[in-house]
Amino acid sequence: MNYELSQLPERTQKPREYGFTMVMDKGMSVREAEDFLDTSSNYVDIVKLGWATSLITPNLDKKLSVYREAGIPTYFGGTLFEAFVVRKQFEDYRRLLDKYEITFAEVSDGSLDMDHDEKCEYIRTLAKQVTVLSEVGSKDDQKIIPPYKWIALMQKELDAGAWKVIGEARESGNVGLFRSTGEVRSGLVEEILTKIPFEKIIWEAPQKAQQVWFIKLLGANVNLGNIAPNEVIPLETIRLGLRGDTFDYFLKNDQHGAAGK
Repeated sequence: MNYELSQLPERTQKPREYGFTMVMDKGMSVREAEDFLDTSSNYVDIVKLGWATSLITPNLDKKLSVYREAGIPTYFGGTLFEAFVVRKQFEDYRRLLDKYEITFAEVSDGSLDMDHDEKCEYIRTLAKQVTVLSEVGSKDDQKIIPPYKWIALMQKELDAGAWKVIGEARESGNVGLFRSTGEVRSGLVEEILTKIPFEKIIWEAPQKAQQVWFIKLLGANVNLGNIAPNEVIPLETIRLGLRGDTFDYFLKNDQHGAAGK
């Protein structure tokens, strides 16, 4: 920080187990990635190359090197995993991870119907090769998954070897955890948290109001994902109570940012 300010919530330090900010890169150029890291690398824990953008992004090797040199893990979006699986090219996907020195992988089933035991087998296999993030929830806004099933799916995927589970919202933030308006399905989230530890979940929350809601519920060190590159510093100020939305929240609650309780 550039100067001192008292009564800020305590943030976990990198490399951290929780308090994550996961950023979605939707096709930035190498230069854009460099500029982004110049201002925001201290506040970014991991970068996802959204859905299957890595297939057509120019200079992919160079961009991955930029992130690697900054010490920020990068992984391919879950839709790319699904695109390989549906074409029966899972072993090609595994070779792709090795080719690009990718140390994380996302296993999802948001765009295709997949037997859950099969999904867990993919998690177990990939967990021997890389660190696995598994995503729960559908990209279909008409498919509503009841809370008990979210919990069961998340727990089985953690048991299969996922390091963390991701709550689906898409880059728009209007499916899965959220209603079509972007409003949080608060009962769903609170019920999930009765069984799954908060530090094991990354909540996709691309909209500011969603980020504020989760920070007020779980504190400064909630794991948040699908954050746009130009929203990383604004998000960090929300985490620290330095934006109007959370300006007096931490002062009133005397919170230190760990679990928000």
